[in-house]
Amino acid sequence: MNDDLLPDLIAAVEQQLLSPQTPYVAKAYSRLIQLGLNTTEAKTQIAICLGEEMENILKSRMPFNEKSYRASLEALPMNPE
Repeated sequence: MNDDLLPDLIAAVEQQLLSPQTPYVAKAYSRLIQLGLNTTEAKTQIAICLGEEMENILKSRMPFNEKSYRASLEALPMNPE
């Protein structure tokens, strides 16, 4: 994923946190906070998942795969590299 896109992806995550259409994003965010991540870390990890889904859309030319996105969120937190 292009790191230059991260601020835009974080902005999208912030919208998803407020949206009634994506309660699973807020659930993942709350879980990450409870696990000890700070707000920036939690939003960044979710944004990385969103970015990976966006890359999949561009590569496969298929519609957004909500099931895959949810699975990525459920697999968080990512291990620090």
